[in-house]
Amino acid sequence: MKEEITAKIQADRVIAIIRLQEALQVGPMVATLVGAGINVLEITSNTPDYGAAIQSARQKYPDVAVGAGTITNTALALEAISHGAQFLVTPNMNVEVIAAAHHAGIPAVMGAMTPTEIALGIDHGADFIKLFPASLLGVAYLKALLGPFRGAKFLAVGGIGAENAPEWFRAGVSGIGVGGSIMAGETTAVTQAIKKLLHSIKS
Repeated sequence: MKEEITAKIQADRVIAIIRLQEALQVGPMVATLVGAGINVLEITSNTPDYGAAIQSARQKYPDVAVGAGTITNTALALEAISHGAQFLVTPNMNVEVIAAAHHAGIPAVMGAMTPTEIALGIDHGADFIKLFPASLLGVAYLKALLGPFRGAKFLAVGGIGAENAPEWFRAGVSGIGVGGSIMAGETTAVTQAIKKLLHSIKS
């Protein structure tokens, strides 16, 4: 399954990050995102009842990859895996989380900022390096990293939207993660924002 989900993340190029305050908000948001064309979802561990949300999304949308985000340690990794997460996403570099993900046969998307963290992730087999917070680091920083780390699969996360996503792809990222700013508002607004984003990276 690891290779299949890794390929899906790379092919779809957009992970929609669901981080909400109330459990009842998650189901409608998942439906909105999938309806707008999203095929890879990350439900964060600090969203109430995130495990049940992962299970529900997988049942309702079997063709959508559903992972768990904000997995900062091994305990959370094992918990997310027990709920059926198809990939794990962290804001930090924790090689034990990579090991737990791979033991379960799923990809690890590991958060990193510095060259040392990136090298550590690559050495331990991270499937993607999540450059975070991307908007603060900037496209020039990514370009500099692709010198020593050419061939690494980078995802840009943090402050990415329709306006700047194409620039990140031109610079060499394999994908992006989008969250709060693009998912604010009612269903219609979220749908329009997602469609605008998807159009921007296809054109």
